[in-house]
Amino acid sequence: MLIRLAAINDAEQILGIYSPYVENTAISFEISSPSLEEMEKRIQRLSTNYPWIVFEDGNQILGYAYASAHHERAAYRWAVDVSIYVKQNSRGGGIGKALYSSLLSILRLQGYYNAYAIITMPNDASVGIHEYFGFRKAAQFSNVGYKFGKWHDVGWWELFLEQHDANPEEPLAISNIDQKRLFIATGDGSRVSH
Repeated sequence: MLIRLAAINDAEQILGIYSPYVENTAISFEISSPSLEEMEKRIQRLSTNYPWIVFEDGNQILGYAYASAHHERAAYRWAVDVSIYVKQNSRGGGIGKALYSSLLSILRLQGYYNAYAIITMPNDASVGIHEYFGFRKAAQFSNVGYKFGKWHDVGWWELFLEQHDANPEEPLAISNIDQKRLFIATGDGSRVSH
């Protein structure tokens, strides 16, 4: 088992994990699954600055997690949004915890201060894993998304990654982190690799 940075050629397996969430649930507010080319573009676009990691067992990706910009305005640059998806038949086996442990460690290494998770309500599993890592509910928006003939509420969960500094250093792009520092041990003995 290995946790490593995602590569463009992982897009097909990542899409295979993500598509059921789009097509069968309101967990994602996308209405139709992205194409393989679109998923490749997303990985390429985000992984220049932010971590996108996968949990791999053999040659099979069982889950992934990534961070993205919280908002575009410059003053938000110390904040990120985080997302995690685990293959439907692999949920409940600790993959999500291993991924989030690594993702949050990398974000701290990069110098981010706040992480936000946007959760369609209700979703006890997602709320549970976020609160396990110390996220706290910051807001709820009622009837904000419409999917499958129904209005859905969305909650925002917030985690302070570090104590806020009066003069924060600029966050580092993932591409500027010394690759040796990305070998971060997780609780199950797997490691982040590039």
